[in-house]
Amino acid sequence: MFSHIMVGTNDIQASKVFYDAILGALGYEPGVFDDLGRCFYFTESGIFAITPPIDGNPACHGNGSTIGFAAKDPAQADAWHAAGVANGGVSCEDAPGVREGGLGKLYLAYLRDPSGNKVCALHRMG
Repeated sequence: MFSHIMVGTNDIQASKVFYDAILGALGYEPGVFDDLGRCFYFTESGIFAITPPIDGNPACHGNGSTIGFAAKDPAQADAWHAAGVANGGVSCEDAPGVREGGLGKLYLAYLRDPSGNKVCALHRMG
């Protein structure tokens, strides 16, 4: 459905450390910089990127926005969460665990990145 997702950052180096850690916990390679100073994570299904805003204004998080990353199992979601906390992220929402709702059982782990963007690791329980 998506070709790419890009989020703003006020500290590209701190954000790269954070995203290298959490995406590495999901099996992805470290991000690479382009000649404009943006950092890209390439996958078979799309691209995730971080960038200082091109308009020169400070980056800000989207209130009500969450970017979700697929985890293959709860252990991988926990490793993702631990890597994020250890690399500049802040735990938010409830502790990682199972949530039940209209979409069935989900294992969720939430973090705020160094710029305040909310990200989540999600595993759909069988």
